[in-house]
Amino acid sequence: MNNVKPRIERIHVSVPVKLSLLWASLLSFYIYNDYLLFFMPGQIEGMNAGSFGPFGEVTDLKLLAVAAFLAIPISMIFLSSILPSSVSRWLNMIIGPIHGISNALTLLPFFTAPLFFKFIVSIEIIVTLLILWTAARWPKQDG
Repeated sequence: MNNVKPRIERIHVSVPVKLSLLWASLLSFYIYNDYLLFFMPGQIEGMNAGSFGPFGEVTDLKLLAVAAFLAIPISMIFLSSILPSSVSRWLNMIIGPIHGISNALTLLPFFTAPLFFKFIVSIEIIVTLLILWTAARWPKQDG
C-alpha cells in the first residue's frame, strides 16, 4: 500500500499580483474601519450636523482632498499589475510608505481612539510595510 501523502501544491504568485492583493487588502481594512466607526456614539449625528471629525466642518474641498488621497491606493490595485516592473516597483516603494505614515498619523489621538480602531490601523500599517518590503525585494529580470 502506498503511504505517501499527497502534498499541497504551492502556486507561484507574481510580485505584481502580490502587490495588487496587498493594496486590495489595505482598502478592505480602510472600509471596515470606517464602517465600524459608524457604531460609535455620536458619529452619525456628527456627520448629519456637517462634522468631518478632526478635519472640522465638511466642505467640498475637504471631501475632494480625501477622495483624491483615497483614489491613489484604489488605483494601485490595478496599476501594480499593469505598469512596467521598474515603474511599479518604485511607485509602490513611494506610495506604500506615504499611506503607512498617514495611517500612523490617525493614531495621534492614541489614548482616545477606540481599541478596534487602533487594532485595524496597526494592521493597515503592517500591510503598507509589506507593500514596501514586497516591492523592494522584487527580483531583477535578466535581459
